[in-house]
Amino acid sequence: MEQAKFLKGNLLRHITVMSLTSSVGLMAVFAVDFIDMVFIAMLGKEELAAAVGYAGAILFFTTSFNIGIAIAAGALVARALGAGESVLARQQASNALIWGGIFSAIFALVIWFNLASLVALLGAKGRALDLAVAYLQIIVPTLPLLLMGMAGGAILRAHGDARRAMMATIAGGVVNAALDPILIFGFDLELIGAAWASAASRVAVAVFALGPIFRHHGGLERPPFALFVAGLAPIFAISFPAILTQLATPVGQAFVTRAMAEFGEEAVAGMAVIARMSPLAFGTIFALSGAIGPIVGQNYGAGNFDRVRRAFWDALLFTGLFVVAVTAILFVLRAPIAALFDAQGTALSLIYLFCGPLALAFFFNGAIFVANASFNNLGHPFHSTWLNWGRHTIGTIPLVWIGAHFFGAPGALIGQAVGGVIFGLFAIWLARRVIADVEARGGAPKGPGLFQRQARQIILAFSRR
Repeated sequence: MEQAKFLKGNLLRHITVMSLTSSVGLMAVFAVDFIDMVFIAMLGKEELAAAVGYAGAILFFTTSFNIGIAIAAGALVARALGAGESVLARQQASNALIWGGIFSAIFALVIWFNLASLVALLGAKGRALDLAVAYLQIIVPTLPLLLMGMAGGAILRAHGDARRAMMATIAGGVVNAALDPILIFGFDLELIGAAWASAASRVAVAVFALGPIFRHHGGLERPPFALFVAGLAPIFAISFPAILTQLATPVGQAFVTRAMAEFGEEAVAGMAVIARMSPLAFGTIFALSGAIGPIVGQNYGAGNFDRVRRAFWDALLFTGLFVVAVTAILFVLRAPIAALFDAQGTALSLIYLFCGPLALAFFFNGAIFVANASFNNLGHPFHSTWLNWGRHTIGTIPLVWIGAHFFGAPGALIGQAVGGVIFGLFAIWLARRVIADVEARGGAPKGPGLFQRQARQIILAFSRR
């Protein structure tokens, strides 16, 4: 029987290793997206860049679906491993991949047949609309492959195998980066070449994520039909609110961008630079939710609530140390960063503001990420949904409006940061309460949780037949 990796050992070390390895994979994704835009821009056709922008908005929503399934897969497998149920863990992985693949295919089909209407809804017209639809017609059918790659990576992280999960993402990035210039320029396919390169990268991610599951973690196991049907409920219970959670971010960001537009192109340009810097500077914090989830999930499954609490606080400690270090680097490099983008006027002020005190406020965004991962793995995924939507609506819109009204473009940025501080503190308080409530209600069980016990009974019943 496979030993759950996170039930022993230094939790801060586990968090650090998982976060850093996961962030490398994320950074590969961000870098490839950036390279894509560079190659498209080199063609010198504005309608191509616009088409990528419209297509990106559609792809964000389709990816949100896969993120939800991946979160469910990781949480359920981690809990089963923590409870010592390696067979159930393999069956949970099978359930998540099969159900996820089915729904992802249906979702992709619906999107594919309505591409023109959806792109037009975003405001695309003429040549840009036609190019965006042609681009998406190639990528959207690969949505199930992306699901396999993302869910496979989550399953690997649930086993504590962050390195191989990272390598799957890097493999996809390498394939995309290698094929982009060949297809875009070598075969003169322009935007269509970029689409085929992205499709090929999704194949690579799926292959490199699923392969190690079979080679190193016992593979998958076909669940009894009753368990397969019963397995849909917990997958849906975790993935649905997780999908809703992911959709909150662009809502808040859209309002901030619109507020910046009131102050001219320089303000929008400054905001765009910050939007590109944030994932690069704080990619490790973005990866933290995927890193802390399996650690909380395994110890929750084993009933080790002392380690669940310790993991939560150690994750916050890691967040604080990392944010302080990155803020210091940004502060020292603020002038070269501004010069790199030829920032002037309002744009320069915004970049300097972010590369100073406001970067420190990213700690509270990290606290929200840690809390959300805890909620998802402790059986309270809707807490993540309400927390994220609250942060990006009432924690963003009124504060950005007030800040912009009194202090202009910098005030809008400050208002957004203040909302993060408020909801970050609330997230810490709520996570502490949820951990205490779960422990009190469950009596710190040492064996499988309720769903695991029910699933095991089904398995045993079928094995006797």
